[in-house]
Amino acid sequence: MKNTATLLISSPDRKGLVAAIADFLYKHNANILHADQHQDATEGIFLMRVEWDLADFTLSLADFPAAFDKAMADFDMNWQLVDGRKRTRMAIFVSKFDHCLVDLLYRHKQGELQCDIPLIISNHEDTREIADFYGIPYHVVSVTAENKVEAEAEQFRLLAEYNINLIVLARYMQVLSSEFCKQYPQQIINIHHSFLPAFHGARPYHRAFERGVKLIGATGHYVTEILDDGPIIEQNVTRISHRDSIDDLLQKGRDLERVVLSSAVRWHIDHRVLVYKNKTVVFD
Repeated sequence: MKNTATLLISSPDRKGLVAAIADFLYKHNANILHADQHQDATEGIFLMRVEWDLADFTLSLADFPAAFDKAMADFDMNWQLVDGRKRTRMAIFVSKFDHCLVDLLYRHKQGELQCDIPLIISNHEDTREIADFYGIPYHVVSVTAENKVEAEAEQFRLLAEYNINLIVLARYMQVLSSEFCKQYPQQIINIHHSFLPAFHGARPYHRAFERGVKLIGATGHYVTEILDDGPIIEQNVTRISHRDSIDDLLQKGRDLERVVLSSAVRWHIDHRVLVYKNKTVVFD
């Protein structure tokens, strides 16, 4: 846990925003540790992330909202305050492919992901041994076309029981319902290959191999009601040679998926992502 607070701001762009925010924090004796900003000239939107030390901060976080709203009354501002002393509670959803799950759990154990992982949910038994190795409760919730409503109800129950506020789909091969997505806006992160829409559906790497692609990639994004259309957090690519076999493509694809997903998760739990107009600004 960090003894800091982070303010995430989205506002119509206008003069005086940075000065007003800095002046408010200065008046309450904040020691600013990080400050990043971005202006989208096309959309006329100002975005900012500012993190400060709470050691000598004279305003309680409970009193912060009322005081900040009053001070920023002249600005049409949307903002979110994050208490760095409260860790994100993350659930991992997984099916049979285990490479992303293993990577996330290893990085968490090594301290790279500053969150708690109290729960893993799967629709198969295949990865239970991995969860047991890391001492994390593992729940199998079978999902079929006939029981999807009941299955998601059980998933909702588990997420509430474990007080989850971030869900990571680590190659979870089920489509979440619109109701599920609405329950957790900008709180579900997915990983997929970057062939969409050219190579959507089953066996995308095999289809890409048949076409002789020269680049493959992976995309980490927030989940929305529209399949694979959520705001993109991170992407990466690697080159493919004519010497690469289908097994080489699969191996390179797994490597990309691991790195891209872990980066997207880390930036989210560090509160470095701001979403607007179905895209993101990442203050990495």
